[in-house]
Amino acid sequence: MTEHRHDTHPEIVKRLKRAEGHLKSVIAMIEGGRPCLDIAQQLHAVEKAISQAKRTLIQDHLDHCLEDTIGALPRDQRHSIDEFKAITKYL
Repeated sequence: MTEHRHDTHPEIVKRLKRAEGHLKSVIAMIEGGRPCLDIAQQLHAVEKAISQAKRTLIQDHLDHCLEDTIGALPRDQRHSIDEFKAITKYL
């Protein structure tokens, strides 16, 4: 398999490392007997960081890989592709 990189990959890695740090914090908090509210807040931060990394990766894939595959389309034929790309923001 060939190497596959996009400009957003460093940002995605940064988000995932942030999530990793939050997750380690959650584990320490549970082991340390911290209140559930504090733990839930940290878990929410982990989920949000991972969700944003996933969203960025998918959007970047659509913006670059899908466009490369379908090529240039006339404006009147782009509507479905543009709607598809827009709806993926709700994943």
